[in-house]
Amino acid sequence: MQNITILGATGSIGASTLDVIARHPDRFAVYALTAHTRIPELAGLCRKFQPKVAVVPDAAAASRLQSLLDDSPHSLQIEHGEAALCAVARAAECDMVMAAIVGAAGLAPTLAAARAGKKVLLANKEALVMSGQLFMDAVTSGGATLLPIDSEHNAIFQCLPQSYSRVPQRHGIARIVLTASGGPFLKRAVDTLDDVTPEQAVAHPNWSMGRKISVDSATMMNKGLEVIEAHWLFGASVEQINVLIHPQSVIHSMVSYVDGSVLAQLGNPDMRTPIAQALAWPDRMDSGVGQIDLAQIALLEFHEPDLARFPCLKLAYDALRTGGTAPAHLNAANEIAVNAFLNREIGFRMIDQVIARVMDDLTHEPVRDMESLLQHDARARKLASGFVQS
Repeated sequence: MQNITILGATGSIGASTLDVIARHPDRFAVYALTAHTRIPELAGLCRKFQPKVAVVPDAAAASRLQSLLDDSPHSLQIEHGEAALCAVARAAECDMVMAAIVGAAGLAPTLAAARAGKKVLLANKEALVMSGQLFMDAVTSGGATLLPIDSEHNAIFQCLPQSYSRVPQRHGIARIVLTASGGPFLKRAVDTLDDVTPEQAVAHPNWSMGRKISVDSATMMNKGLEVIEAHWLFGASVEQINVLIHPQSVIHSMVSYVDGSVLAQLGNPDMRTPIAQALAWPDRMDSGVGQIDLAQIALLEFHEPDLARFPCLKLAYDALRTGGTAPAHLNAANEIAVNAFLNREIGFRMIDQVIARVMDDLTHEPVRDMESLLQHDARARKLASGFVQS
């Protein structure tokens, strides 16, 4: 029996994780659940899965959760704040951590899990994008097992040799290919994108995701962040990481070898597949996802991304090439810009403009420690907020 902490239990990844766990009650138990704003949903999950601990952002949310569970016979410890998030991530009773808090807010508890030597199921790409080598050093020093949950990185993980050592050349790897659906505006005229609404941007054609990541998919910043994440996860250089538009979202990513072989992982576009793969690793188990029918799909398309349509992808490649704090600046500016778009403060095509101005205006420095990294993150957020307001 493996005990799991789910950071971000009420989001789409959290829901999919709990769905898979519920199919295997003999293998998994929930140690802790966390949520940010969806307190009634968290209360329902606590009733169903009976964790030992629940974590919410503040005392008011804790009081609200307690009131919603006053009639529950289940004994539940309710905590709040970032320190509590870190505590449930590194708790001795916890064997694995699903890191599914969106954005920079997930960095501290995910790092805590890595330092404590947990099996870390990484769905929060921003944590690794921000901290890079600091995060990978924490995994190594803590003796943690790091398993990617993003469908693309999980696909790459499945296509690599089991003995992979984060040195592509040693294993005959020529390049890594990340596939991208292209989002909801792949064929829309570029000169009409200024008129895009938040409702249109979050309507992804293939995947069911949260609002922020759905907008990132529409701008392809999501793929840009995945390029940076792939660099750290697999030790690949920026030149070894390619992106291909694949609208059907059937091939989730590929690894190309020097002998001409290309290994690809295929499956229906359902996050329960990579979640189940990581939960059961190195074994396999039922995820609840149906088998893919290639005869019905019939056609698989691939083409190069248009950087004029998707400037955020170029910005991410540029940040990876620059290195240091540049990816953290990129991520911070993107979070501010996407939130402003969702709140109708800026237009869709202003997202990349805000990010570009932040990247141009800030000095990018080597990442020395977590304290200075968070200072750079805050500086980028302040600057991006100023651009939004102006």
